Amino acid sequence: MPAMTEPKLIAGNANRPLANAIARRMSMHRGMNVAPIEARVERFNDQEIFVEVYENVRGEDMFIIQSTSNPANDNLMELLIMTDALKRSSAQRITAVIPYFGYARQDRRSKARTPISAKLVANLLTEAGVDRVLTLDLHAAQIQGFFDIPVDNLYAAPVFALDILHHFKNRLSDVMVISPDVGGVARARDLAQRIGAPLAIVDKRREKPGEIAEMTVIGDVTGKTCIIVDDICDTAGTLCKAAQVLTEHGATEVHAYITHGVLSGPAVERVQNSVMKSLVITDSIEPTDHVKSASNIRIVPTAPMFAQAILNIWNGTSVSSLFEVDTLGPIYEGLYTNV
Repeated sequence: MPAMTEPKLIAGNANRPLANAIARRMSMHRGMNVAPIEARVERFNDQEIFVEVYENVRGEDMFIIQSTSNPANDNLMELLIMTDALKRSSAQRITAVIPYFGYARQDRRSKARTPISAKLVANLLTEAGVDRVLTLDLHAAQIQGFFDIPVDNLYAAPVFALDILHHFKNRLSDVMVISPDVGGVARARDLAQRIGAPLAIVDKRREKPGEIAEMTVIGDVTGKTCIIVDDICDTAGTLCKAAQVLTEHGATEVHAYITHGVLSGPAVERVQNSVMKSLVITDSIEPTDHVKSASNIRIVPTAPMFAQAILNIWNGTSVSSLFEVDTLGPIYEGLYTNV
């Protein structure tokens, strides 16, 4: 079996722009052209998925770039079938690069007779032949323990910190980081520490699923530029309600930084009609034209971080170094020159 010479990428249909952007960044780092290998990922008339890899992958270090976002089941099945195709083609190692890990919200049994679907997905990936997983901001950190293979969970917080330090550099003293619920305090505290800002919490009480009865702000937000931070924005109902409550409690501006912009249903309209000045998301999920055209939604790229993480995995160096702003700063230098 030949020695692994260069990392090789293959992309599914979930987020091809991100896959191409990662390849371009890797080309810059390597000083040579890196591109997703030629492959056919398509569907028969009955929507059965078929994969054919056109290049030799025997003994290669393969990275499959595929978010399991909407349609989650189709994209997950694509990932599993691509893995099987590479495994049967004698790839030496297969790393699943999953910028958005679908089913992550089903990480525990919240009531009787319900599944733990995140564990099921972990089993499927492992049994299919995935040797390693690279993902971004898992909804629950314990999902890493669902796998019996290495899992590298990157964080958006260092990139968000760079973005905040760049866009709010003249008024950092007024910035306050907000957790939209008690469960997200650890994530919000991490970002607050990175930018040297205080922390507040919006505590919500539900009378029944999907309906918020009351929201309470824990902390004084009067005169503050509030930055709500969370990992997932789905229908944006809770997010927009939190922004309204913060404004009512004296916040001068409300912004939000969300890792995964699911933005389903009426989410984009809600954000556009809300009191939020801006919603910043990453491109872990391919943004729709509707999202791109929204005046108060901005997208920060994850390709520089993923490209460096892939290279670090390939050459056996630290991935956790990418958790720090000092490491990511040079990687994002073209975007955030004044930090």
